[in-house]
Amino acid sequence: MSAQKIEGKKISDQIREELIAETARLKQQGVTPGLAVVLVGEDPASKVYVGSKEKACEQVGFYSEVHRLPAETSETELLALIERLNNQNSINGILVQLPLPGHINEKAVIDAIRLEKDVDGFHPQSVGNLVIGDDSLLPCTPAGVIELIKRSGVEIAGKHAVVIGRSNIVGKPVAMLLMREHATVTICHSRTANMSEIAKQADILVVAIGKPKAIDSSFVKPGAIVIDVGINRMPDGKLAGDVNYEDCLESAAFITPVPGGVGPMTITMLMKNTLTAAKRANGIKG
Repeated sequence: MSAQKIEGKKISDQIREELIAETARLKQQGVTPGLAVVLVGEDPASKVYVGSKEKACEQVGFYSEVHRLPAETSETELLALIERLNNQNSINGILVQLPLPGHINEKAVIDAIRLEKDVDGFHPQSVGNLVIGDDSLLPCTPAGVIELIKRSGVEIAGKHAVVIGRSNIVGKPVAMLLMREHATVTICHSRTANMSEIAKQADILVVAIGKPKAIDSSFVKPGAIVIDVGINRMPDGKLAGDVNYEDCLESAAFITPVPGGVGPMTITMLMKNTLTAAKRANGIKG
């Protein structure tokens, strides 16, 4: 039996409809969520992402600012802009598009964003809150992964989840979020022995390693849910995930495609974080 495809685009659209309705209610209370995106330099992929974020803000009804800075912008100038945005009441979320040019210290920039405006969930304190289970804005891609699993009707509690990849952006936070949902979590990485044997025990398999089609059906337990976070540009220009999608279709019960799986969720969860930040800044519950 072939796996059920998890339609990330469809689930993302559902969440955006919910956000549009909630934004309209907030506006009736005199609150408009605001997001500032900062782009330094001319990285083509970053320019595309920033454009998508701008469109998403427009779609859900947010106020948005995009600050496009030249590649030679100094770290001091960038930090001064962040400080201004930290103090700007119309801005509830600040996102600095990574990667930054080599002469700018990424950590210093992330650390400078005020915690309550850290809609990327990258600030060390946000990460600390995630680990100990305190309330915080969650990193967008990992939060999107959890939404995809839940909205596919899969119960996470009590399941064995295996995460392949231990990056600070996806692997570690998604493992923390799965634990928060009461899964038993194993993390595999480049030094893991017998990785396919461990992966094959997973009821939920999340893959984020940045290697195209590295994971095939020998890693997949029959009936597992497979979430592929990888987005790799192939020599022919097409996109491929870290999972060999075709090969895993027969073993998995649910699987995300690339493109159209996890990808659409990331910007949608960014919008959700911005809305949450706006509500908190204005003392609105729920």
